[in-house]
Amino acid sequence: MTMVATDKAMEWNATWKSQKVIAMMITTKGRNALKVMLDLAQHDDGNPVSLADIAERVHESQKYLESTVAQLSQKGLIVSSRGKSGGYRLARRPGEYTVAEIITAAEGSLAPVSCLEPDKPCQNADKCLTMPLWRELDDVIMNFLNSKSLSDLLK
Repeated sequence: MTMVATDKAMEWNATWKSQKVIAMMITTKGRNALKVMLDLAQHDDGNPVSLADIAERVHESQKYLESTVAQLSQKGLIVSSRGKSGGYRLARRPGEYTVAEIITAAEGSLAPVSCLEPDKPCQNADKCLTMPLWRELDDVIMNFLNSKSLSDLLK
């Protein structure tokens, strides 16, 4: 009996490993973008916040966060200023940012399957029986992330 169960487990494990697993995962880029935005919101006194100060508080290397703030700045979410007293500040009030906006600025699309990617339309979408499921999951994820503002996370 144990042998049968073990054989079944090994068969399932081999099948599992051979399949592509669909998973939506927010990477370090997205998490760091959110941490940087929260830090800027918490330390908003009208003056720019240095990247060194942000890095120290969020426990990430300054070098790694350089690409994060570059993306956030490029997307217009933060404003940068150069010079000795330069740094970063939010471009808008914390309540005007959604978590979805911040994470997608760093990650790009959060679509749960590649066929929902805007630049990779699925040619079988009209015949695919699972497409409604993936669209609904994408809607749930985006609606949830859009329902949360930066201010909500500060509470």
